[in-house]
Formats: sequence, C-alpha cells, structure tokens
Amino acid sequence: MKHKSQSGVSLIGVMIGGAVLAALLLVGLKLIPVVSEYMGVKRSMTAVVGGANPQTATVSELRSAFTKRAMVDDVTTITASDLDITKEDGRIVMSIEYSRKVKLFGNVSLLIDFSASTADSH
Repeated sequence: MKHKSQSGVSLIGVMIGGAVLAALLLVGLKLIPVVSEYMGVKRSMTAVVGGANPQTATVSELRSAFTKRAMVDDVTTITASDLDITKEDGRIVMSIEYSRKVKLFGNVSLLIDFSASTADSH
C-alpha cells in the first residue's frame, strides 16, 4: 500500500502569512491619506504655475492662489509660506520639501520625505 504524503500550509504558516498581510494592509491604509495629500500639493502647484503669467505674477499673488487651490485639494500639512518660488529661464518654478511622520502602532512611526517641483513637469 502506498501512502500519499500530504502537502500544504500548516496552521502556523497561515497565521504568520495572515499577520504579514495584516501589517502590510495597516501600513497601506495609513499611507493613503498622506500620499493623497502629496498628490494634492503637486496638483495645486502645477495649477497655480500653469495659470500664472511669468512676467506679471508676484510672489504674494502666487502664494494666495496656492492657498485657494490647497483648500480645494484639502492640503493641510503645508502652507503657501512653505513654498520656494523662483523664476528660472522666464518661467515660474514652485518647489517644496517636507516630511510627514505617520504613527503606525505603539511607538513605531514611519517618516516620509516628500519633494515636489513644477520644474519637473515642464
């Protein structure tokens, strides 16, 4: 008589795999709002620079326009005063660098550095 050997995943293997998937899901769910806000910052900066006249726009007008756009895109982490606004080769360039700390659980956090510039989009 031949005995068939059983193959498969043990209960401990399933539990470890489930714990890993749960941890990845937790991190993913915590990062969605942070990444969404970063995308809103990029959209706001691109829209402001795209709608501004490089010859006549002032820094205060650009900051004011960014503040209005940021409210639409629900950006709360940064303000218009955090932006670096310059003119390069006759065009307006907005850039920002900032960090966000995302609390995962207990005293474990994830620090994310963001950097965006409208010079990249031209």
